[in-house]
Amino acid sequence: MSIKAHPPHDLHIPVLLDATLELLKPQKGESYLDLTAGYGGHAEAFLAKTEAQTSATLVDRDEYAIGKLSRFADNGVKLLHTDFVSAATELIEQGKTFDIVMIDLGVSSPQLDQSERGFSFKNSGPLDMRMDRRQELSAEKLVNTAKADELARIIREYGEESPGQAKRIAQAIVKGRPLKTTGELADLIAHEVRGKWGKIHPATRTFQALRIAVNQELQQVETILPLLPKLLKKGGRVGIISFHSLEDRLVKRYFAEQKAAGFEAELRILTKKPLDGATHDVHNPRARSAKLRAAVKI
Repeated sequence: MSIKAHPPHDLHIPVLLDATLELLKPQKGESYLDLTAGYGGHAEAFLAKTEAQTSATLVDRDEYAIGKLSRFADNGVKLLHTDFVSAATELIEQGKTFDIVMIDLGVSSPQLDQSERGFSFKNSGPLDMRMDRRQELSAEKLVNTAKADELARIIREYGEESPGQAKRIAQAIVKGRPLKTTGELADLIAHEVRGKWGKIHPATRTFQALRIAVNQELQQVETILPLLPKLLKKGGRVGIISFHSLEDRLVKRYFAEQKAAGFEAELRILTKKPLDGATHDVHNPRARSAKLRAAVKI
């Protein structure tokens, strides 16, 4: 039974979908691996093209996403409820390879929109930020137990905040403990950062930093990149969508290393420059900061 493509449901509008389909060119009968399947927006479109559900594997570490992806399992798609590095390692050990691998990094729209997940300060909720709520470390535990120097490092490195500002915010957090909600943390930062805010709320970078730290996002990206050739069949394609410069820098560097490797290269790069959401997905506001890079297994 094939899955027919239809307009994305209101939970999730996949970012750069048309550009991804055009670059990766899914063909009937090809196998598909989505390492960050989320709510199935990309998967639905790719499986409509491949019509090979029993050769598809969808991965996500968010239990809510896995619940939404269960609709694919009825058609023979394999679901893995784990992070993408653990999934990739398991699949490699099993000797599994795929024609298409998709990675859509970052936080999904529903995670941002559900205040109880604690990813956003637009509506106050518990300081959680865990993509996998089975893990012990949450944003609340991090902000209430980490030393000021460690918090400053996280805010500086992962939030790309200036050193002085990161130090001030970290000290304010320590002084304002205990913090329980996203609203409390956002208000504390707003009070600390005086003067004009500019276009973004002053807590934005700190929230990004805490989310990255809680979920080990950059470590996950660094680990998955050299595993990709092992997951691809010869001629297999991989697409990676990133949403901030820290992620994209890692992907760009890995692709550059592959390009410079000459005869030892495992991948041929398909995107000389990344395709950006502002140009290639203008009607999706969540795609504004997205960048798509792709490669093919030599």
